[in-house]
Amino acid sequence: MPRTDPEGHGPVRYGPPLPADGLPVLPELSAVLAAAASRAESEPVGGGPALRAAACGYWERRGLPTAPDRVAAAPGAPALLLALTAALGGDVLAPRPCTAWWTPYARLLGRPVYHVATPVECGGVPDPYALLETVRRVRAEGGDPRLLVLSVADDPTATVAPPEFLHETVEAAVGEGLHLVSDETWRDTLHDPHETVLLSPAEMLPEKVTVVTDLAGGLLPPGWPAAVARFPASAAGDGLRARVLDVLTALDACVAAPVAVAAGHVLGEPGPVTARRSAAARLHGRVAAAAHAAVVAGGALARLPRAGRHLYVDLGPLRAALGAQGVSDAQELEDFLTARLGMPAPGGHRFGDDLQALRVRLCTGPLLGASDEERAECLRSPDPLELPHVQRALIQLRSVFDDLRDAQRWEPPR
Repeated sequence: MPRTDPEGHGPVRYGPPLPADGLPVLPELSAVLAAAASRAESEPVGGGPALRAAACGYWERRGLPTAPDRVAAAPGAPALLLALTAALGGDVLAPRPCTAWWTPYARLLGRPVYHVATPVECGGVPDPYALLETVRRVRAEGGDPRLLVLSVADDPTATVAPPEFLHETVEAAVGEGLHLVSDETWRDTLHDPHETVLLSPAEMLPEKVTVVTDLAGGLLPPGWPAAVARFPASAAGDGLRARVLDVLTALDACVAAPVAVAAGHVLGEPGPVTARRSAAARLHGRVAAAAHAAVVAGGALARLPRAGRHLYVDLGPLRAALGAQGVSDAQELEDFLTARLGMPAPGGHRFGDDLQALRVRLCTGPLLGASDEERAECLRSPDPLELPHVQRALIQLRSVFDDLRDAQRWEPPR
């Protein structure tokens, strides 16, 4: 029988982490953290004035004017989403697939999560017609959908939702009385920002959207947890922020004081920080494009990655070859590819996809090398794909998928 609960991993106990950039910490940023290490006082719940002011400047530069009393900070986006889910009440809607950490927090609160199909063009944002049908069905069955979580620059699919499509979904959601949480963790990791248009739902209907940004996406190392939320400028937004702060207080979810200083520094976007962020995005974009070419040549399906440090691969066309290897579901595929590639390959079931769908998320960080020196060399190189250690990693990836493609050709029909 197919497994419904992966062995050794509960639905909350195991969750693939955010795709790390694999790069050494920016020396200037290490110096900022070190200089703040002697701070003994704790950061206030929701963030101190300096951190919240820096977040306001960050959003102002992205066309989202924000006042400090509309901001809350926490040690990572999961704490903010947990607090928002508790504060809003009701059932949760999310695209299929979605970021791995979105649904466990609703489960911890005993809230149902309903996944909605995404369009062919992109992930991260539900199809508006599928969203309306899901809301209608949930209400007919006695449910109470109140919250839609979406992501314009998406994990796991690494796609960016077209503005016109996003607008239709946002209009549909607000028309049904849903509050939107826009996870914008990956908005600063566009591979080609001049060719990719990214708009926030908060630019479209600001009174109905709370923006959440985990700084581990493009600004801070993942081991320095910090995230910020921007609440609507309305009486309802005031009430929501107050309830979120109550939950964060109950959890004692404060950003560590030295990390708060580092977070305020990167949110101010000084030259070295923005230069590193842009260089890292270009690097991961080139490696992601090469990895995409390798898996597609091997017979798998994948949308071209446009943001982040990952790609989402559908190995359904290789099902017969995988079946000969004892792989029949996403958990078995995760185990198989993790062993063959020597790098994490979390299955699609971690992201809300069906267990029987043969999908995985692959990250580009492990393809940059095995040491800080090799990964730093990728940043400095004018052509990182020509570096020997990157070539070896891509050859290994290509070999695994080519072997599956060749086995598929010889596998007799069943």
